[in-house]
Amino acid sequence: MNQLTYIICGKLYDGIKAEFQENMAVLVNGKVIEAVAPQASLPCPESARRVDLSHATVTPGMIDAHMHMDYLDWHDIRGEVYTTSEEMKTIAVLHTANECLKRGFTTVRHTGGINMTGFGVLDAKRAIARGLMPGARIVAAARTMGSAGSHGDNSQAFSANPEFSRMAQSMKRGLGAGKDFFVNAVREEIKYGSDFIKIMATGGFFTPNDTPTQQQLNDEELKAIMDTAHEWGSTVTAHVYTPAHMQKLMSFGIDGMEHCSLMDEETAAMIVDKGVYVVPTFCPYEEAVHYDPVAIQDKQPEFRRKLELYKDALQAGREVIKNSKCMLGYGTDFVANHQNYESGYEYKAWMESGMGGFRALQAATATNAKILGLSDQIGTIEAGKLADLSAWKRDLLTDPLALLDCAFVMKEGVIYQTVCCDGIEAKQ
Repeated sequence: MNQLTYIICGKLYDGIKAEFQENMAVLVNGKVIEAVAPQASLPCPESARRVDLSHATVTPGMIDAHMHMDYLDWHDIRGEVYTTSEEMKTIAVLHTANECLKRGFTTVRHTGGINMTGFGVLDAKRAIARGLMPGARIVAAARTMGSAGSHGDNSQAFSANPEFSRMAQSMKRGLGAGKDFFVNAVREEIKYGSDFIKIMATGGFFTPNDTPTQQQLNDEELKAIMDTAHEWGSTVTAHVYTPAHMQKLMSFGIDGMEHCSLMDEETAAMIVDKGVYVVPTFCPYEEAVHYDPVAIQDKQPEFRRKLELYKDALQAGREVIKNSKCMLGYGTDFVANHQNYESGYEYKAWMESGMGGFRALQAATATNAKILGLSDQIGTIEAGKLADLSAWKRDLLTDPLALLDCAFVMKEGVIYQTVCCDGIEAKQ
């Protein structure tokens, strides 16, 4: 017999309406939500476990749509590339998923390995789905696809030693050149179980020897990747920054784009018209957008240099994104400023950019569920959906730290321990 759980909500954000409903209750039957209604019309069954969250705001379980789960500590992320085994990187994925769950993020999207060269993230995903390990639900692209010397090529750091760099490059099986290579790479990625395809279309901020304005896959390669993925029933998202490159990707049929930090108004309008989603990952660029010359010193030297160089363009792009009608997802991309499981920091970045609490909450719930292809299962609090629920004691509309302090989390009807992110004092 399924366990019944009756949850009393102080306030309820259901992921559908941009409002908090008061005096609501949620009845969970086993793994799914059976009913959502005012407490007066939904009495607690005698056999139900009663959970009193009258002191908190209940939301759908949060979703982080841009993560790299395969490292243990951002302070040594580059060292972990070659000093930890594939097995340890898989353990890192499981650790990250478990820590995310404790912090109220019940689903995460792994947008390709930073350190991982194989497919361990897919094993971690399956282990969690089978209930062998606790952790956030994983949607994953195991490998990023890119070219030699691109943003996806960790061996850039060893370019002064060509023999070693070439050996290190060969370990990243998503790196290659030419239409035929990438057609086969897409097929393999789908064969092994990746849920979508992730490409490094341009350079970036974190890597030492490239720039965000470089196109790093040629037109023929881009078209081959997208055509093949769509023929095989998958979708493609791209690491990209500039308006020209975003427009080119859309002309080839891209499904979504990550970062897009240098966006202009013309491109934003095209994104809306094409129905392409954007996961803007605000947090990694905060020291430049809200310029802080002291905090920016904590970044790696090449990251710091590029943030300084593109500071004005990043600030202008943030304004365009804020004022756009683009379908925006919530994603973190933590590689240089927070541990990868501290997903609540992105909420702070949205709030301090004037995005508004409800817009951020929608991005992290219903919109992300749509991006992940899971709208029929998660993202809103409705009868028939999986019982993924989180609760927060802080004021979600005024407190930028609200999503760093989880008071309650349930995934598929099971209640898990919660923790507060490091350095954040928990609300009593």
